[in-house]
Amino acid sequence: MRFTREQREFAVAVREFCDAECKTLQQRDLLTEGGTLANSQVILDKFAGLGWLAVSLPEEYGGGGAGMVEECIFLEESARGLAPIIAYSTGLTAAQTYLRYGTEEQKRTIVGNMAAGKLEAIALSEPGAGSDLGGVRIKAELVDDHYVINGQKTWISAAHIAEHILLLARTDTSGNKHQGLTLFMVPTDTPGLQIHEIKTMEARTCNDLYFTDVAVPVSAVVGTPNQAWRHLMRGLSVERLIIATMALGGAQRSLDDLIAFVTEREQFGHKISSFQAIRHRIADLATEIAFAKSFVYEVAERIDAGEEDNLNREGSMAKLKCTEIAKKTALEAMQMMGGYGYTREYGMEEQVRRSLAPPIYGGTNEIQREIISKSLGL
Repeated sequence: MRFTREQREFAVAVREFCDAECKTLQQRDLLTEGGTLANSQVILDKFAGLGWLAVSLPEEYGGGGAGMVEECIFLEESARGLAPIIAYSTGLTAAQTYLRYGTEEQKRTIVGNMAAGKLEAIALSEPGAGSDLGGVRIKAELVDDHYVINGQKTWISAAHIAEHILLLARTDTSGNKHQGLTLFMVPTDTPGLQIHEIKTMEARTCNDLYFTDVAVPVSAVVGTPNQAWRHLMRGLSVERLIIATMALGGAQRSLDDLIAFVTEREQFGHKISSFQAIRHRIADLATEIAFAKSFVYEVAERIDAGEEDNLNREGSMAKLKCTEIAKKTALEAMQMMGGYGYTREYGMEEQVRRSLAPPIYGGTNEIQREIISKSLGL
């Protein structure tokens, strides 16, 4: 697609901001305290002050009122700039569900929070229910005018810094596994909710959640009781596009850093970039990234044109391709940079770590391939 002048200027503004705030290892270490997201709120507050958060969400609820193309520009450039705001994408995904099925109060709360730099989380997976969300066992029992929730969730991104949890729970066991599921808006300070860190390769992002007699009012239900499966199956193209776009930005950053390295580093008396084997590998990566970017923004344009519910295949394709090329680019770059690619100083090891999880979360890429193949009648 061809960006408008305003969209090009927006992309440049986000890129220049990230270059000023997040470019060096020292800046990123300060923002993440060397392994947590404790200070990432600093960047979120600055983005909020510039009006860049929730840019695609409706103005009537406190968002920016722009389209998915603008949101993708922000996601791509902030990921390319290594801004430590991965949790923002989780909240943005949650907001899509609230906007489709939530009450007016829920919409105002969630969109307002997002625009102000506050975060939201989604709790779907359980120890025995990851790709198979029909296996959810956490229970929410209706008692008088409230629900009592008991059980565990796992791999929940941003729960420790979120305002609310969009929780998937079982409210009826009389039907098949895809029936009797309900979504709830649960404040993270609700008594009985415990949030424990899961230590991973990256700065803290994932958590175990334990619900012990957590009571929420009936008004906490998001959408129709017992219809959460239908709610979750609609609008997935936006969630997958969000993940795809951030992966796209990461892939571009890896490519940029690789090119900067090979055009300066010498071996055997020549720049590494002069060796055909290196040039051709980089040419292949650049070509794949360019094609992925074209596809991402085509899907974004179609969402803005009102085709969201007809883009499940394309959303899966975008998520599959962009997360795979981000991982491939980071690993290839590390190899071509030799030992320097393995050091913290040059930043590629950070890119490798950031590229490994996206092919897993948001629906594994194996699940995306199943969705795509089924859409082809296979």
